[in-house]
Amino acid sequence: MEGETNNHRDPDTNLEQDICIHIFTVSSAMVGVCLTVIGLIRVVITFGRADTLADDFLAGDALLFLISCLLSYWALRSRSVRRMHRLEKIADGIFILAMIGMVIICALITYTISIPARPPGTG
Repeated sequence: MEGETNNHRDPDTNLEQDICIHIFTVSSAMVGVCLTVIGLIRVVITFGRADTLADDFLAGDALLFLISCLLSYWALRSRSVRRMHRLEKIADGIFILAMIGMVIICALITYTISIPARPPGTG
């Protein structure tokens, strides 16, 4: 490993690097998606049609995607193959956790939208 550069890595390491690139790009896009949906939910809440915790969960999910994005970037910048593999595995795990969170949040949003809003003053 001493003196190892990106040009001398084996094909498995290049595959790991490709995975890191995909995690990096998709995670950064998902941060934008989460923030956009938070804005849309806030608009719906402002008009009084629904009240939900989905925007709070989306903020946490956006944070997970951001952490995954930063870890995959760090893995791409790492010169040590061992460190790159470790960071890539952590980034991958956090990314999968955030994607599972997105599914749960989408179900929560769908459930919230399907319940009619209570008329004012009914508590």
